[in-house]
Amino acid sequence: MYQVIEQVVGPDDFLRLRDISGLSSRSYEAAVKGLPNSLYGIHILYDGIPVAMGRVVGDGAINFDIVDVAVDPDHQGKGLGRQIMAHIMAYLDKTAFPRSYVSLMADVPELYEKFGFQLSRPNSEGMYWVKK
Repeated sequence: MYQVIEQVVGPDDFLRLRDISGLSSRSYEAAVKGLPNSLYGIHILYDGIPVAMGRVVGDGAINFDIVDVAVDPDHQGKGLGRQIMAHIMAYLDKTAFPRSYVSLMADVPELYEKFGFQLSRPNSEGMYWVKK
């Protein structure tokens, strides 16, 4: 049975879900420091174990970034990603100001297009930098 928890998942489960869902790795120290700074977090439990998650980070008014949307491969195809996004969008609908900018890096663009997200090309390009 699935249970939705509107709270950021703990560091151990955060790292595990990123790993098994194919997202890039993060350090434990960074997770411990960074996760409490989230604006919003949600995770879904299955028999008490987190199997899906998502977060919103940013300044809480002008810019929001949807990050760490991940679903355990054993639970994919059951609508959990859509459920995570529906909760995130409800949070943004309540919190974001008109003309706030909400961005994300889309590994599965089709999921986010269902919520009104568009590719930024050709008007702009997404970019990133990772400290080595």
